[in-house]
Amino acid sequence: MTWHERAAGAVVGSAVGDALGAPFEFGPAGAFSARFPGCGAGGEMCGGGGWDPGEATDDTQMAVLVAESLVEHGGLDLPDVFARFQRWAVSEPKDIGLQTEDVLTNGLPWEAAAAEHFRVSARAAGNGALMRAATSAVRFARDGRRATMDAARRIAALTHGDRAAWEGTAVFHELVRQALHGGDPLAALPGVLDLVHPGHRERYATVLAPDWHPGLATEFNGAVWPCLGSAVWALRTTGGYEEAVRAAIDLGGDTDTVAAVTGGLAGARYGVGAIPVRWTGPLHVPLPGCGGRVLRLPDLLDLTHRLVTTRGG
Repeated sequence: MTWHERAAGAVVGSAVGDALGAPFEFGPAGAFSARFPGCGAGGEMCGGGGWDPGEATDDTQMAVLVAESLVEHGGLDLPDVFARFQRWAVSEPKDIGLQTEDVLTNGLPWEAAAAEHFRVSARAAGNGALMRAATSAVRFARDGRRATMDAARRIAALTHGDRAAWEGTAVFHELVRQALHGGDPLAALPGVLDLVHPGHRERYATVLAPDWHPGLATEFNGAVWPCLGSAVWALRTTGGYEEAVRAAIDLGGDTDTVAAVTGGLAGARYGVGAIPVRWTGPLHVPLPGCGGRVLRLPDLLDLTHRLVTTRGG
């Protein structure tokens, strides 16, 4: 399997997981398999809860904004990413996290908005930075472990002032990098954890341990560490892309984001060819604040190609 196939798997896989999980958000565990009891039956891109069949949410919309900034600037331009987020946030997206919305609309400059939110609220460890990380993980995967984890932290910090969110996003970046290189991301976990900030290492070691499962979570999976832990659990306990995403959605709770993170990891591991065509066909990504553009599978594949081939000077 080629690098491009795995990279496309990460980007498209995350978007597909997002769109599949969206109609089941905040629902009970097991709702997805109760409605669609067998793999391959069809109809799973059902829509609902305000979402059209195949419609991706803010998770993928923000990932696309990050990707387009990276491509157009040939690298990471944090003020530009923040400005794109701001334009999107004031353009009435169907869904936007409360914390993310506050950071993007509080009127503070890009380098201060998230930190000020965290100073005031003391709560900023949601999964809203992790959810959008598939595209940036692909872009920085060839730059090495430390570079990709550093980029993840810097992008996460645009909207999340709590370092817990930075570290979870950094771990995800590195796991995707391992998979894109053809490695086993699960086998890489001990070494990745060594690079997590000491103040957060124990928390992530717990949820990423081989014997952890989502039933042991002490927080809602809208928090960054149980979200990442649930995605890794889904990857660990299944044998393919479809099974992994189904397992993630069946956990209930923040289903679109847990499935987006799972889909990014599973797509990177198994490649874009492992994602069912019946799921990629109806997939579409509206982009509020971007002139009414709607991205579909060919657009996401082209964006992935540009992420992989466009390098800054």
